[in-house]
Amino acid sequence: MCGIVGYIGKQEAYPILIKGLRRLEYRGYDSAGVALISGNGELNVYKTKGKVDNLTEYCADKDVTGCVGIAHTRWATHGEPSARNAHPHYSQSHNLAIIHNGIIENYADIKAKLIEKGVEFKSDTDTEVLVQLIEYIMVKKQISLLEAVQVALYQVIGAYAIAVVDKSDPQQIIAARKQSPLVVGIGKDEFFIGSDASPIIEYTDKVVYLEDGNIAVIRLDADMKVMSILGEEQDLKIKTVDIDLGQIEKGGYDHFMLKEIFEQPECLTNCMRGRINVEGDHVTLSALIDYRRQLLDAKRIVIVACGTSWHAGLIGKQLIENFCRIPCEVEYASEFRYRNPVVGKGDVVIAISQSGETADTLAAVQLAKEKGAFIYGICNAIGSSIPRATNTGTYIHVGPEIGVASTKAFTGQVTVLTMFALALGEAKGTIKRETYLEVTRELNNIPETIKEVLKTNEKVHDLARTFTYARNFLYLGRGYSYPVALEGALKLKEISYIHAEGYPAAEMKHGPIALIDSDMPVVVIATHNAMYEKVLSNIQEIKARQGRVIALVSKGDNTIAKIADEVIELPDVIECLEPLIATIPLQLLAYHVAVCKGKNVDQPRNLAKSVTVE
Repeated sequence: MCGIVGYIGKQEAYPILIKGLRRLEYRGYDSAGVALISGNGELNVYKTKGKVDNLTEYCADKDVTGCVGIAHTRWATHGEPSARNAHPHYSQSHNLAIIHNGIIENYADIKAKLIEKGVEFKSDTDTEVLVQLIEYIMVKKQISLLEAVQVALYQVIGAYAIAVVDKSDPQQIIAARKQSPLVVGIGKDEFFIGSDASPIIEYTDKVVYLEDGNIAVIRLDADMKVMSILGEEQDLKIKTVDIDLGQIEKGGYDHFMLKEIFEQPECLTNCMRGRINVEGDHVTLSALIDYRRQLLDAKRIVIVACGTSWHAGLIGKQLIENFCRIPCEVEYASEFRYRNPVVGKGDVVIAISQSGETADTLAAVQLAKEKGAFIYGICNAIGSSIPRATNTGTYIHVGPEIGVASTKAFTGQVTVLTMFALALGEAKGTIKRETYLEVTRELNNIPETIKEVLKTNEKVHDLARTFTYARNFLYLGRGYSYPVALEGALKLKEISYIHAEGYPAAEMKHGPIALIDSDMPVVVIATHNAMYEKVLSNIQEIKARQGRVIALVSKGDNTIAKIADEVIELPDVIECLEPLIATIPLQLLAYHVAVCKGKNVDQPRNLAKSVTVE
C-alpha cells in the first residue's frame, strides 16, 4: 500500500517526484503530497485529497523549487482520505517532514504520551505520531536526525517504510524499512527513493534494496551508508535492475489492465523461456536441481497466498496432487499466520505473491521457517522481500503489473505451478511418461492458444454491454475450473463493483440456487472435460429457474449453445491447462463491464496493488 518517492541531487526535484508518483499511483490513490526543501531553506509541504492530478493542480501556483524532496501517494489506513491526513506530515516545529508506508501498531500509546508532553497533532494518522516522536527525541536528547530515527524506530511496533527530511540539513534524506519495501537508486551525484524500482529506472539501473531493520543515510556530500537500528554499519549491496521502461507505460492501450491481458502470450513465453526446452518436451527448474532432495522428500506441501495468488494455489494443489502424489493444502496466509499451524521439518511451504511484499504471506513464510519447513517462493518482483526470505523459488517473469486487478500475474503463477508439478512429478516417477510429454508440449504451445482466445475480445465487449445492468453475478466451475470461477468473480468485484461469487457448480444446489432468477447472470465454465455432463445438468437447473447463462464452451459444442443465453468458444486443451485459457474471457468480461459502467479500471476504489499491511 502507498507509494513513496524521494530525490536528492542537482536537478529540480518536483518534476521527478511527480513523475514517480504517477508510476506508483497503482499502490494508492486516496491522496497525494510532496515536501520540498527550497533554495532559501524553506520546507514546503503541499498535499491534497485524491489523485496525483489533484496535487499538480494544487501546486500550480506554489513554490515547488528545490533539489531535495519526498513525495507520497496514499492508501488510507488511519484517518479518512483527506488533505489533513495526506502525507507528507510536518513535525510540530515544521523542521521535519515524513512519508510512510505501513502501520505503526502502538501509535495510540505513543500519541497519548506525546500529547502529555505538549505535542499538538494536526491529523488522525499513525504517521504523524512517528515524525512527532522523532522530533521530540531530537530535541530532548540533543541528537542528530539519524540517531533520533534509530531511537524512535526501536520504540515503535509495526511495519514501515519511511523517508524523513530536515530543513536544517538539506543535504540529507534518512530512509528506513521494516516489512515494507524500499529501494534506493544510485545515480551520478544524485539518489532516488522508491517503494519499488518503477520511479527509479528512468534515471539509473543501480539500486539498493533495503533489508528489514535497516536505515539508509543518503547524503549529497558523502557515499550512501546503510545502518541497523542499533547503529551498526551494514554492507552496501548494489544490484542492477533490468526493467524495460516501455513495460510500465500503456503502449497505446486505454488501460494498463487491457494491455496486461493482451501481453499474456508474450509473458507466458518469457515465463517458460529456459525452463521448457526448444523441443517442448522437458521441464527444468533450477530449484529442483539445487534442492532436489528437500523437494523429493517432501511429506506434504502447503501453499500460502492471498487473493488472486490463492486462486492460483488452488489450481496448483490439483496439479501437485495429480502429478506428484503429495498431499497439498492451500491456506489463506492471513489465517495461517495466526492459527498455530501444524507445519515443520519435512514440509514444503510454497509462498505465492505477485509483489513479493504481501504482508500476510511474508509473515506466513517467517512462521513456517521458524518451524523448520522448507520454503519455496513464487513471485514476480525480482529482489522483493519474499524471494529474499525463502530457501529457493521461481520468478514468474511476466514483467511489471500496474493494473490493480491482477491478470498476467495469475496466468504466470499457474504456469510456474504447472512446470513445478511436472518437473517434480517426473523426478519422483509419479507421472506417466506419455502424460508428462503431452502436458509439457501443450503447455509450451499455450501462448499461441491464448492468442486465439484473445480474438474473443470483441464478442466479450458486446456481451458486457448487455450485462452492465446486473447487480449480482454467479460464476460456476468444476475441477480445475472451480478456482477459475473464483478468480473471474473476484475480477468483476474488484473493478466493476458488482457483487459476484464463485462456486463449485455442484454446490449451487446447496444454497446459491435460491438466488437465481431472470436478473441473475450465471457464468459457467463448461468445456469438454471429465465433468462435462455434470456441468450440463447444472446449466439446465439454472435455465429451469430463468437464470441468464453465459457459457464458456469448447469450440464446436452445439449442445450447450442451444440452451445458454450467450456462448464463448475456447480452443480444446488438455483439462489441467484449461485455467490458462478459460481465465482470459473472464478477465475481458470484467474489464469491459467496468468500462461500460464508467469505472476506473486500473485504480478501483479502496484497493491497492501491493498489500503491505494487514
